[in-house]
Amino acid sequence: MLILTSVQNSQPDYVALAMVLVLVIIVAVMAIRKRVIANKPQANCVEASVPAGEPEQISAPGAAGQVKLHDVEPKKAAMLMAIVADKMGKPLNELRFISIKEVK
Repeated sequence: MLILTSVQNSQPDYVALAMVLVLVIIVAVMAIRKRVIANKPQANCVEASVPAGEPEQISAPGAAGQVKLHDVEPKKAAMLMAIVADKMGKPLNELRFISIKEVK
């Protein structure tokens, strides 16, 4: 006796396989980013000692010291620093201005 059964062409479901691969790649990228951020060296802050006769000046977090202004109002100097930071595409607290002088 001969029994015939229908056999379907069963191809693997590539959509499910692609979704699983994308999920694995996302998890791998997240793990790599976490390791890179954890291994990133922290910025070493060096504290300068203040002589006993002068009061200690407290700077804001991220400050890079004092700026010497030569014939420039503080408001104009602040605007110039903001413009330079914007044109360079860097945050203002990452730039260090030593002096600002008006050219006449």
